[in-house]
Amino acid sequence: MDVILLERVEKLGQMGDIVNVKPGFARNFLLPKKKAMRATPENRKQFEAQKKEIETRNLEARKEAEAIAAKMDGQQCILLRQAGESGQLYGSVTSRDIAESLTETGFAADRTQVILDRAIKTLGLHGITVRLHPEVTVTVKVNVARTSEEAEKQTATGKAVVAEDMFETPEFAEAAVQELSEEEAGDENAAAEVKADETADEADESGKQ
Repeated sequence: MDVILLERVEKLGQMGDIVNVKPGFARNFLLPKKKAMRATPENRKQFEAQKKEIETRNLEARKEAEAIAAKMDGQQCILLRQAGESGQLYGSVTSRDIAESLTETGFAADRTQVILDRAIKTLGLHGITVRLHPEVTVTVKVNVARTSEEAEKQTATGKAVVAEDMFETPEFAEAAVQELSEEEAGDENAAAEVKADETADEADESGKQ
């Protein structure tokens, strides 16, 4: 389907470009979000007639986004979550969580503006991109910690509270050995089950012969 872009769309084109996209992408995203319009002869004429007005609105929106970006740049969101000693979260941090945190700090943000390829599942400082406008992005820091004290420590040190020396403690070493032993035992049991199945299959084949 040919559409006229009404704003810059990443990896697709600039405002005013006529591009060919899959019908589903156009119907489910571009058209309802008013990021594009069908490239019919009538719409092409309409776009050309309103091009200057559209460009003016886009310029104003971009300037507003740039002003917000200047204030938001380097902003830190602190999200407290439960996690194990290894730093793995019991749950996860999503784009919605980050958007809500930004809103609480005074920046109106929507989860669709938060660029997150996958949910955050570990403690620490995470640099996340927020798209305020098709042409304006800003990076914020998401500080995921178990307590406010840990969040402060992560801010000060620039790294997760799960320090390297933790892996050298007797308690962690013992837990690691236990976990490894359980994994090895599981592997041995699995191998034994496979061997038993193979033996049974061979016996069945011998019986048939």
